This record gives sequence, structure tokens and C-alpha cells, in this order.
Amino acid sequence: MDTICKQSKKLFLAIFSLLFLSSFLSINRVSAQDGEKIFKDNCATCHSLGSDIITGPGLQGVMKRVPDEEWMMKWIKNNDALIKSGNPYAVKISSFAESNMTVFTNLSDADIKSVIAYIKDYKAPTPVNNPGDTGSGAADGGEKAENPMTLLIGIIAFLIIIVAVLRGVRHSLKNLQNEKLGIPEEEKVGAWTEFKNWTRANKTTTGVVVLFFVGGGLSAGWYALKDIGVYANPDTKLEYNPVQPIAFSHKIHAGDNAINCQYCHSGVERSKTAGIPSVNVCMNCHRGISKGRSDAGTAEIAKIYAASGWDPAKAKYSNPTKPIQWVKVHNLQDFVFFSHQQHVKVGKQECATCHGDLTTMTTAKQVQPLTMAWCIDCHRKTEVPGMKDNPYYESLHKKLAEKFKDLPLDQRKFTVDKMGGIECGKCHY
Repeated sequence: MDTICKQSKKLFLAIFSLLFLSSFLSINRVSAQDGEKIFKDNCATCHSLGSDIITGPGLQGVMKRVPDEEWMMKWIKNNDALIKSGNPYAVKISSFAESNMTVFTNLSDADIKSVIAYIKDYKAPTPVNNPGDTGSGAADGGEKAENPMTLLIGIIAFLIIIVAVLRGVRHSLKNLQNEKLGIPEEEKVGAWTEFKNWTRANKTTTGVVVLFFVGGGLSAGWYALKDIGVYANPDTKLEYNPVQPIAFSHKIHAGDNAINCQYCHSGVERSKTAGIPSVNVCMNCHRGISKGRSDAGTAEIAKIYAASGWDPAKAKYSNPTKPIQWVKVHNLQDFVFFSHQQHVKVGKQECATCHGDLTTMTTAKQVQPLTMAWCIDCHRKTEVPGMKDNPYYESLHKKLAEKFKDLPLDQRKFTVDKMGGIECGKCHY
């Protein structure tokens, strides 16, 4: 009887260990997701995960090109130091572009490993046919990411069933042994009663388990609550992709046809806001382009005609007009000041820095968090470009060069924060 009881206790401990391991694996999966966040916050501005070249090369197959993972960690941590050490491969690839890669001495080895794991495991989303994927645009499609919590709940449900079956088997075996020994049968006790008896007898273990789950719950709740108001779509996190009244495709217009962003967003270099184009801007081209790449595309162009009052049969504006109610994608709080002119005209920033590569998107989506931390981090890394046609900025650069000449090379760069770019009053006043 002692043997069977000991076996039951071991079995219960094994099941509890398995539950603990499942929770641990789930936490590791969440940790793996941290690699994606770190990549998007620090690397996505310059590197794509495919073969496309942005500021730096695409990272598709990068782990097959570099010497090994240890080299990759050193390169990400401080590429400048690796180049100066004379490493042949580092010296070779350092000539890829005129601008130097940012050093990330602020990232821990664990952070860098999670980024490398994300790059290794990344799989491009599989495109799906969308009824709105017309000649004029559609929402991006792809495989829905697997939710780690769904897997964890499935494992826990399976283990509960296993525990219930094993309890029944244990009770039957115990009564068989009691019958052989002439001992009265053990009364069957419900799972809840047995659980309460066990917790009373094992108060220390129960306390540890409760603290573990309460701590995990509080941690998960914190990360869930801190994202409220930052990421509009809880499923895709950074990819808020609302349905628009007209399925306008940036891929077709800015990508395939290479239409300059400023043609539609005319205020981007001279105003705080980039501006939403009026329907008249659309009609500059679509008076002569009434057919899309498909019937669905033609139907989207017809929506432009309906908004502008254009009658294609009569070739004149003879119908009532109505505004196009576009859905805003990139929203900043009312207490935040942001100027496109300062960033695009003066700062020489590409649209992709904040908006992602729109030449590959159909309807626009949010790809950056646009949080204060993200903005400050960008200001600490982004160098201020020289302005040869502006004596004031040219003299300022010379003064800063003299002021910071004794600092290490990675701290000698004229980043935005060194020119007051992280002062509260710059964005909040």
C-alpha cells in the first residue's frame, strides 16, 4: 500500500512538473516574441527580413552568409569595434553603404540572441486573395499568427483529462489492494475535496504555486494594459490595418507606378501635417483611367467618380459630390507636437522610417508603435544631417565636433538628442 501511495505522489508531482514546464515553455514563447519587438524597434528602419535593400541589406539567409552566430552577436553589439579589430568579413561588408550601422551596446546578449532567433525563424506571410485586392488596392493578407495562450490552454485541458483518468485508476487499484488485505474499501472522494485536503496538508507548496501564478498573472496583466491605446489591433499588435472606404493601393501607385509620395501628400515638406489628398488629385489621373486591373478594381475607381461627381459617360462633373471618409491610421495624442516638415525636409527622414515600406502595402497599416519611448530611442540613434546651404547648422556642426572630439567614436555622432531632441518642451508644450 505504501508503494502505491508513493507512486501516486510521484505521479502527482510529475503532472505538476509538467504543468510548470508548460507554463515555462509558454513564457519562453513570449520571450521569443521579444525578439520581434526588439527587431522592429531597432533594426526594421534599415533592414528588411526579405531580400529588399533599405539602408542596409535584406536579412533573408543572413545566417548562412555570416561566419557564425557568435560573430553575428559581436557585429550587432558593436560593429565599429569588430571592424577596427581587423576581422576580414567585418571589414569586407563595412563598405556596403556610406552610413555606418548603429552600435547597440545598450542591448544585452539575451536581447541580441532573441533578435537572431526571430530572424532565423521568420517566415514571410503567405498572401491570400482578398475580394478588396483590386486594381486600386486591398488589405494585406497572411497566415494568422498562432496564439501561445491557445496552445497552453489546450495542454492544460489535456492534462486535466489525464489527471481525472489517473485518479479513477488509482482509486480502483487501491480498493483492489484493500480487498486482498481485508481492509474496507476507500470511500470515493470528489476531485475538489481531494484537492482541498492536499492543499491543507501541503501549505508551503500551495503557497509557492499561488505566488507563482499570481506573479505571472500580474506580469501578463501589466503587459496587456500598457499596450492599450498604443496598438489598435490586439491580434496583430503593430499592424493596425483598418478597412478604408476606397481600397486605395500604395503598392500600385507608389510601388509599381513610382508616384512620388509628395504628389498626394503635398504638405509633407512644408507643413506640420502631410495632408490627405482631395478627390481632385485622384481625378487628375483617373479622368483618363477608368479601368482597374480587375472588375473589382474598376468598381473601386467608380467610387472615386461617385465622390467627385464625375459622369464618365458624359465626361463631365454633373453628379452630386460627397466626401470620402478616410479612416486615419497613424494617430498621435492631442498633447503631442509632431511636424512632418522638421523630419522630412530638415531631418532628411524617409517616409518608411515611421510608416514602413508603403511601396509593398495595399491599404496603409501601422508598422511602428509611435510611443514616446520609440520616438526618444530614434532621436538617440538618428544622426543630424549636415546642411551645407545653411551657415547656422554648418557652424553648429563644427562646434559640436570640437565639443565631443574626446568621446568614443560611437558617442561622437551628432544625434538628435545632442541638439535638444529629447527635451520635454520639443514635443509637449
